[in-house]
Amino acid sequence: MKNNRLPLIVGAFISIALIVAIFVVYNYKNNQVNSASDEQPKTTETNKTTEQDSTVTEKPDNTETPAKPEQQPDENGYLPNQTLPTEPTYINGILLANKIYPLPSTFAPEENPEAREALNQMLAAAKQQGFDLVAFSGYRSFEYQTTLYDNYVKRDGQAAADRYSARPGYSEHQTGLAFDIGERGKEDVWLTEEFGETPAGQWLFAHAQEYGFILRFPQNKEEITGYMYESWHYRYVGKEIAKEITKKNITLEEYLGVK
Repeated sequence: MKNNRLPLIVGAFISIALIVAIFVVYNYKNNQVNSASDEQPKTTETNKTTEQDSTVTEKPDNTETPAKPEQQPDENGYLPNQTLPTEPTYINGILLANKIYPLPSTFAPEENPEAREALNQMLAAAKQQGFDLVAFSGYRSFEYQTTLYDNYVKRDGQAAADRYSARPGYSEHQTGLAFDIGERGKEDVWLTEEFGETPAGQWLFAHAQEYGFILRFPQNKEEITGYMYESWHYRYVGKEIAKEITKKNITLEEYLGVK
């Protein structure tokens, strides 16, 4: 009887062992799946954190660098056979117009309202100090500049005209940010270097920066600006930039890094 029960007992032990083995294997695989499942979100979260850090620390480059001219300027400061662009040149948000970087012939912004408001404040401050300043020339269209320049060339010749007058498309007056300033009652020194030597001209030179203006074509900078000293020509660039340019005694070209 005992011998008959022995196979049954062995079979029971084998069955129990198989059940235990199956249970162990099942638990092991389940733990592996759970472990893999737990690690995936951590990896994703790490990637998200890295992307966020990169976005925060990586500052966008807003500097607009114009293409360097391939040719050398001629004796008058212009690039030979240059054609006018279809878009104006901005560097760090500052509109640039000179003999190398001209404006489109269709560019017609009219007078800049912010520049006009700053100009009015400056003229009012000057009047409180006893100087009756006036902006006798401001915005000029492409067509008007063409007429002016052609008349100067007929009168003085192109080489001479290029030292004090911009060719059509190259004038700062077309930006709507430039003004020729003089003192009422002293029109005889308008558009002359002598204006800069008058008390009114000296006050303007000393205080223009406070209102966002710079003397655009200062003394001893003709090789950089392309124009002779103009004590009357002021350009609006904003207060912070005007103060920095004036403090360093540099030109707009030098400030923008194009010279």
